[in-house]
Amino acid sequence: MTDTLARVGSGRFLTFTLNDEAYAVDIFHVLEILEYRRLTVVPMMPAFIRGVINLRGRAVPVIDLAIRFDRGSTTVRRRTTIIIVHLDDIGVDDDDGVAAGGQDIGILVDSVNKVVELAETDIEPPPSFGSGIRADYIGGMARRDGDFLILLDVSRVLSISEMVSLGDAARAGGHTEEVTELAEGH
Repeated sequence: MTDTLARVGSGRFLTFTLNDEAYAVDIFHVLEILEYRRLTVVPMMPAFIRGVINLRGRAVPVIDLAIRFDRGSTTVRRRTTIIIVHLDDIGVDDDDGVAAGGQDIGILVDSVNKVVELAETDIEPPPSFGSGIRADYIGGMARRDGDFLILLDVSRVLSISEMVSLGDAARAGGHTEEVTELAEGH
């Protein structure tokens, strides 16, 4: 089993659609699913950070996956949903190098479908080309109902350090080549 598949593994996955494509994230990371609500726009953020929501007194950033995957932006409709995920290992305390407890992040998607159970035998390695998104964002491909589900590696898709780097590069004068290189993982 590859390192990528070892990160995803078998288990339960929340499925959702984005631009008519089927995706899934490990249910382990999902805290809750919210109907779309008005976002507070934060100035000088990268375009894929659509804003923040107030979640029980905490400001939670909301990422538009369509923009993150360079597929336009999500059009808010009746079924538009915000999936709140928690990532444990993305924050580091500068004083002692200990993890700072992680971060809650909202993911804006067209709609949430259902939770599915996937066995290791259902999951294939990510394709090296042709998926339309960066290969390191994909934890695997699962055969489901005669089609494929793209299993996202949320720790890579929602890497705070990478998103901050992209935002810094964009604010540093719109150096398109630098932003493109960061977005493509070069």
